Amino acid sequence: MPTVFVDTSCRPHSSRNSAFSENDEASKQRQNCEKDLQAIETMGKALEGTGRPFIVTSGTALVMPGKLAHETDRSIFTPQQFPRVLTEQAADAVAARGVCISVVRLSPTVHGEGDHGFIPLLINIAREKGISAYIGEGNHRWSAVHRLDSARLYRLALSNKVPGARFHAVAEPSILFRQIAVAIGHGLGIPAVSISADEASAHFGWFRHFAELDAPVSAERTRERLGWNPSQPTLLDDIFHAGYFR
Repeated sequence: MPTVFVDTSCRPHSSRNSAFSENDEASKQRQNCEKDLQAIETMGKALEGTGRPFIVTSGTALVMPGKLAHETDRSIFTPQQFPRVLTEQAADAVAARGVCISVVRLSPTVHGEGDHGFIPLLINIAREKGISAYIGEGNHRWSAVHRLDSARLYRLALSNKVPGARFHAVAEPSILFRQIAVAIGHGLGIPAVSISADEASAHFGWFRHFAELDAPVSAERTRERLGWNPSQPTLLDDIFHAGYFR
C-alpha cells in the first residue's frame, strides 16, 4: 500500500476569527511543522528498501513569491522565516536514502464543495467587515485547483519513481486577487473595495500575508510527466456554484 502524508500545518480553517493573532498563528505553524518533520522522517525510515511510494503534501505559495514558480524550484525562504519549508527539506532527506518520495504542492486555494480553506475564510471576513477588500490594485496572483483535480493528481503521483520529485497541483496558474474579491463581493451582495497597505492588517488580521501574496505557479512539468489534465470548474465559477454562500 502507498503512504500518503498530508501536511495541513499552514492551511487555516475558516472558523478562525479574522482578528486571530498573527504571532499565535506563526507559533502554531512552527510547532505543527516540526511535528510534520518528525513524522516524515519516521515514516521514511520505515519505507527504506521497500520501493513503496510515499507522497508528502506541501504548498506552492511560498516557493518563489513574485516570480513564476516551477517544479524544479526550491523555496527561497529558510525554516526560520517560514517553518513550512521543513516539510520539503524532510522529504529531500528521505529521498536521499532512496525512498520513492514525491512532494505534491497544493495551490493556495483547493476549491469545491466542502472547501474549508482560504475562500470561506475570505468570505467570512468580507461578511464581517461589510466589504470584500483587495490591497492596492489587487494585482497579486494566486493559483488554484479544484479538489477533484487535485485528488486525481495524487493518484497519478503514485506512479512516480524519481525520489524527491515535485508536482504542482495547479489548474489555474495566475488569478488576480482582485478578481477573487469581486466574485466574493458579488456573491455576498456587498462592494469590492480597494484598501491601502496601511489598512490591510486591520481588515485581514493575521491573513494579511496571504491576501498580499503574489505567487503565480507553473504546472507544465507536472502535466507532461503525469499526463494530468485538470477538467473541473475554475475557481471563479466555483465561487458561485459550489455552495460557498449558503
